[in-house]
Amino acid sequence: MAYSLGALLVYVFVSIHLGVSQHFFRLRPSPSEHLPVPDLKEDPDPEYDPREQDLAERTLRKKLGSNFDPNYMSITHPWLVNLSTPEPPKRLPGPMPIEIKKLDLSETPYGRRVKVGKKARRKFLQWLWTYTYCPVVYTWKDLGVRFWPRYIKEGNCFNERSCSFPEGMFCKPVKSITKTFLRWYCQGFLKQKYCTWIPVQYPVISECKCSC
Repeated sequence: MAYSLGALLVYVFVSIHLGVSQHFFRLRPSPSEHLPVPDLKEDPDPEYDPREQDLAERTLRKKLGSNFDPNYMSITHPWLVNLSTPEPPKRLPGPMPIEIKKLDLSETPYGRRVKVGKKARRKFLQWLWTYTYCPVVYTWKDLGVRFWPRYIKEGNCFNERSCSFPEGMFCKPVKSITKTFLRWYCQGFLKQKYCTWIPVQYPVISECKCSC
């Protein structure tokens, strides 16, 4: 009876511990239509952190292989990395959106005909394209010691003002790419736990569009 009671207490203790840990710990970023990915809730116990010998760069680079992309990830703090800031493009990338290019400026919404010269039309459409263009703004984010590489260059849609004329619409993500990182993952309990690096995919905004 004493043995059964002891086993029951251990089971309850383990169940409570795992229940609390589950509240903090998620294996990978949850798929979401609302990018960028929100901060993950981690178990604050340092017992679940990788040790110094688990962070050997040569070993982890080999494990990540061709998925290592220095354009979107960094091993050291980005402030210590020599990054050249690209100059803003003189022209917007890609062709003019078809919905802007085909705008009919010769008639008002009320049916009144308006004469617009080719040069004036071209300048207005170029201005409208520039005004409604939604760039992706990249910033470095620290994912924490349980990700490798630790730093990711995350995309956000520029939203300091409305992107429409008249106002009311804002830039929203329409496309994303995935980058593979290594995630430190532990199974088990206390000294009986087993931890290892596993590959996980992390979505990054790659394109934004003016939308309702």
